[in-house]
Amino acid sequence: MSTAELHWFKSSYSSSNEPGDCLEVAPTPATVHVRDSKSASGPQLALAPRAWADFVTYTSRS
Repeated sequence: MSTAELHWFKSSYSSSNEPGDCLEVAPTPATVHVRDSKSASGPQLALAPRAWADFVTYTSRS
C-alpha cells in the first residue's frame, strides 16, 4: 500500500494547547504510519504495531 492510499486521522493520544500541534496515524495490518499534522507531505515514520503499542504505553506514563 502506498502512503497516498492511507487513511490518516489525528491520534487520540495527541493533546496540546496549540491547535495545530497534533500527531496523525494511519494504521494498516502490518504497519502504523505516523506523521506531523502540520507537515502532511513531510517525513513519516512506519512502525511495527508492537513498536507503536510500546511507544504509546511509554508516553502514557510520562
